[in-house]
Amino acid sequence: MSQIAIGQYIPGQSLIHRLDPRAKLLFVFAYMILVFFSNHLYSYTFLLAFTFVAMFLSRISLRIFLLALKPILFLIGFTMIFHLFLTKGGAVLIQLPIMTVYEEGLKQTVFISIRFILLVIMASLLTFTTSPMDLTDAFESLLKPFTRLGLPVHEFALMMSIALRFIPTLWDETEKIKKAQMARGADFESGNILRRAKSYIPVLIPLFISAFRRAEELALAMEARGYKGGEGRTKLRELHYTHYDVWLVIVFIGLCIGLWLLRR
Repeated sequence: MSQIAIGQYIPGQSLIHRLDPRAKLLFVFAYMILVFFSNHLYSYTFLLAFTFVAMFLSRISLRIFLLALKPILFLIGFTMIFHLFLTKGGAVLIQLPIMTVYEEGLKQTVFISIRFILLVIMASLLTFTTSPMDLTDAFESLLKPFTRLGLPVHEFALMMSIALRFIPTLWDETEKIKKAQMARGADFESGNILRRAKSYIPVLIPLFISAFRRAEELALAMEARGYKGGEGRTKLRELHYTHYDVWLVIVFIGLCIGLWLLRR
């Protein structure tokens, strides 16, 4: 668990790191929408090639992206099995007494798996190259017009920042509690799935207690420092768009044109 890379920020000076966080946030959301518009192998190959180029430009090790994929491997595997054996259509590829694999089922299996991988890698690329503070500022800046409707934008941005900040901390805390229970004779590997799930109860209870304690300490620290939300606050760091962000818009337009041509 200590090697899971979700929510971690990796400092660097790459081109992706230097982009404005608002531009990166908007680009990732738009990219995720484009992924769902892909409908055949050429489109997914095009998006995979672009994603690998973005990974290369970020100068982040491929191993870290693979660690980011680990938590969803079970979901990908379950989805693959679900589509492979339950989706019908096209020619019959494998005929067995208890199941039949169709061409459409294999096609959907490949497409759904690639879609999951693209979404996770691009979301991970955003968190790897953008600090939690910059993500919070970008989120608050983009939603600022909604403050006129009474939406507590600053509080939402703060909640997101705290959640991203404490994901790695909770993973580390879980690993420490698990090792402490193993030192006391706990067994997390043997037995069936139900038994192994029950063995994690001594881990979850201390983890929840620790999380509530951290939340209370954080709230007391914020009150002691006179925190009153975004009212009357100024920004130490102002966000500014640069020429790199203009190129990001051009790249997104190129992606849209490429997918449109491939769909035709």
